Amino acid sequence: MNADREAASVQVEPPLGRLPGAAVPGAAVPGGAAAAPGLDEARALELLRRAGVGRVVYTVGALPAVLPVRFRLDPIGGVLLSTEPGSELARAVDGAVIAFEADEVDGADGTGWCVTVLGRAEVRRPSAVPGARAEIRIAPELVVGRHLAPDAA
Repeated sequence: MNADREAASVQVEPPLGRLPGAAVPGAAVPGGAAAAPGLDEARALELLRRAGVGRVVYTVGALPAVLPVRFRLDPIGGVLLSTEPGSELARAVDGAVIAFEADEVDGADGTGWCVTVLGRAEVRRPSAVPGARAEIRIAPELVVGRHLAPDAA
């Protein structure tokens, strides 16, 4: 697939929150196209609640790491993960700004959605009960939602 077709097949949604230097919604994007209207935060989180598995993106020794994980959302949109106490994941993410992404994509035509949450992770240590798991909460600081349009083949 060439770059022009690939760019045309994805409708880029502006971020719901804005980090310093982030693009302004509706502003021109590379290639001269205007950014499509974005998903609002409520809709993005509603879609995210439908997914059972996502990917947490973090760093280990300054190298990127991506791990598929089961997750759930708390009532205010925080992403909750469960892991073994003392796991590499728990050690790597505690206090770090990380990304979490989940999506639903139709394999036949490529349509669907993708939601990314950026935020600081907090590892909550388990109780002293044997077998208890640690919980990781990603506090949402930026939520970005995108619709994936059908591929114009």
